[in-house]
Amino acid sequence: MSNFCLFLGGHDLEMLAIAELARAEGYPVHDKNLNWGARASAYRKEIDHALAAGQTPVPVELIDDIGLAPPRVVVVDLHGASAGAERPTSLRQVFDLLHVPAQRWDRQLALIAANDRGHVRELLAIGAAGEEIENVRAADRAAQGITPGDEETGAAAVRHARTLAGGLLTVVTLPHNRCAVAADRMEHALGGPGYENLLVICPAEVDFFGGGEYVLWLDDAFPGGWFGGALREGIVISCWVLMWRPVDTLVYDWIPWRRERATMTRLLAATVDVRSGKPPGEAGHDAVRGSK
Repeated sequence: MSNFCLFLGGHDLEMLAIAELARAEGYPVHDKNLNWGARASAYRKEIDHALAAGQTPVPVELIDDIGLAPPRVVVVDLHGASAGAERPTSLRQVFDLLHVPAQRWDRQLALIAANDRGHVRELLAIGAAGEEIENVRAADRAAQGITPGDEETGAAAVRHARTLAGGLLTVVTLPHNRCAVAADRMEHALGGPGYENLLVICPAEVDFFGGGEYVLWLDDAFPGGWFGGALREGIVISCWVLMWRPVDTLVYDWIPWRRERATMTRLLAATVDVRSGKPPGEAGHDAVRGSK
C-alpha cells in the first residue's frame, strides 16, 4: 500500500465518492468541507506535515496557490489546464492511483463520473435513464449543501429567465451562489425548457454552462476564473466560473454572439436597392443590392 494522503477540494457528489473510496481502501483523507474553487493553501499546514512525515499528498481539485511540486505531490484534477474530453475524471484518477480492484468500478461510480465530466448531457451519452439522472443530480445538489430554500428560489429564478441573441444565450439571476438549482431546472431532460448556453448570475460569482469553445474564449477574455468539463463543442456542456465582474461587460461587451448581433443590426439598417433586370451570368432573376 502506498503512502498517499488525500486533501479534498470543493464538495460535490464526486468529491464525496472520492472520500468514501479512499477511506474504504485505508488511506487518510483531509476534508474541510470547502466550496468549489477551493485553494491548496487551505491545507498548507496539513500538507507540510504530510511531507515531513514522508507521505505523498494528493490534492484533489484544489487550485495550486502554494507551489505544489511533483513528484512529492500527486495532483488530481479535471479543471483548467487539466480539463478535456479525453482525460479521466478526478474520480477515475483516484480510483486508478489507489489501485482499486477493477470490479469496484460499478454503475454508480460511472454515473457520478459522467455527471462530473459533462452534467446531464454526458449522463445521457452513457445511456442513463431518466430516474438515474434525477437521482444523481439530486444527490449532487445535496452534496453541495443546497437547501430546500435554495431550491425554491432557484425555481422562481428560472421562471424569470431571459433569452438573448436569438435564443443562443439564456440568463438566470439568483439571490445566492448555488448555481446548480438553476442549471438543473433549465435542463430539458429534467423537465426544463432547455438551453443552448446558460449564464447564471450570482451575488459573488458568474457561472457559464455552454460549449467548450465559448468556455475557452471566456477564460481567455476574463482571467481569474476556473473551468472544467470535456470542452467539446456541441456534445457536452462545460462549466466556467468567475468571481463577480460587471455582468454588462460579460454579456454585452465580449460574448462572441455580440458580433453576430452587430452584424444583424447593420443588415437591418441597410438600404436595399431592388432593380429589375438580368445580372451578368444570371438569367431571369432580379438583382438585389444592399448598402450601408
